[in-house]
Amino acid sequence: MDCRHCNTPLKHVFVDLHYSPPCNSMLKETQLNEPEVYYPLKVYVCHHCFLVQVDEFEKADQIFSNEYTYFSSYSSSWLEHCRNYVDMMVKRFSLNKSSKVIEVASNDGYLLQYFKGQGIPVLGIEPTANTAQVAKDKEIETIIDFFGAKFAREQLLANNVKADVLLGNNVLAHVPDINDFVSGMKLTLKDSGVITMEFPHLLTLVEQCQFDTIYHEHFSYLSFSTVRRIFNTHGLELFDVEEIPTHGGSLRIFGKHIEDHGRSISPNVKNLLDKEREFGLDDLDYYQGFQSRVDRIKHDLLTLLLDAKREGKKVIGYGAAGKGNTLLNYCGVKGNDLINCVVDASPHKQHKFLPGSHIPVVAEEKIKMYRPDYILILPWNIKEEIMQQLSYVNEWGCKFIVAVPEVKILEGLAYDMS
Repeated sequence: MDCRHCNTPLKHVFVDLHYSPPCNSMLKETQLNEPEVYYPLKVYVCHHCFLVQVDEFEKADQIFSNEYTYFSSYSSSWLEHCRNYVDMMVKRFSLNKSSKVIEVASNDGYLLQYFKGQGIPVLGIEPTANTAQVAKDKEIETIIDFFGAKFAREQLLANNVKADVLLGNNVLAHVPDINDFVSGMKLTLKDSGVITMEFPHLLTLVEQCQFDTIYHEHFSYLSFSTVRRIFNTHGLELFDVEEIPTHGGSLRIFGKHIEDHGRSISPNVKNLLDKEREFGLDDLDYYQGFQSRVDRIKHDLLTLLLDAKREGKKVIGYGAAGKGNTLLNYCGVKGNDLINCVVDASPHKQHKFLPGSHIPVVAEEKIKMYRPDYILILPWNIKEEIMQQLSYVNEWGCKFIVAVPEVKILEGLAYDMS
């Protein structure tokens, strides 16, 4: 296996999460007795460019299928984040009715709807047909396809379509050919246009032991210094960067053509490069020891769940998120023995079963019927939103659990792992 950016042979394992099915391959009840395909989930770090990556065992066109179950519009905090982003971009870059905003991986139109609401022309590019149809129903122009250099030339440039703003939230990590993807952005961007991308920050992943954000559809795990290198390779320059709280700690980068000298380089660029260097992201030693920290979380969570079972306590999960499936599969939690069910707000996931663990996914109304003692919050990055939404469980003394960055029972109830 060679590095997907610089083609250096990969020798150094960052973490090995063994075998797992694709995290968003939800199962129908009729599929539970059918064979389920598992793929290796072993992550490498390139000793040349320090791109952290998994191999493409599961092909992108199979992961992002017509029955993709992730719809961005089911998190109120995420929608608020997007609304604030749009307001900021319109003001900072003086966008108006003559501007063109193109979003790659536009999902169900969760973000473009806010640009459209301000009268700014938009175009979404989304490979999953079912989420794209929701965007089309909102009258958001959407092309159902994968983005890359070939797409940019044949679908956009051939029709004289270029972007004043080209954006992508949590897509850069999802592309198997990151060089082709970034070269496609170079082609699509107007001479004075701006690129913004948001993605989870590798530094936060390591520091907070966010191993559950590792799954097959995340092909790359990105530091600012490595992304800057990739963009430079393809004629793009990062002129600003922000550290933002989404997804447990992300970066928002701002890019432009190297030939565009109209925008100065923010001090944020040097500051973040220095920060990453101080932590040691350009040194292989930084990536050692991650496996043992992951295993500690696994052992602690299983201890808690087994103790709860012995004590006759009832445990459910909340949020049928990809990160939850990585966690449950690596911990070996199967069926509904230790976790009775997982509640999720999306009707697209309800009445299905989690891949690998086969835990049933149900609607929120089941919580009051079941009256659990503990709720394991799987999308811990929005735990405050979930705890507020489910505050009524305090009526019967139910407590919340998170597993990352460490196994913890929330609301001040201590748990002795010894």
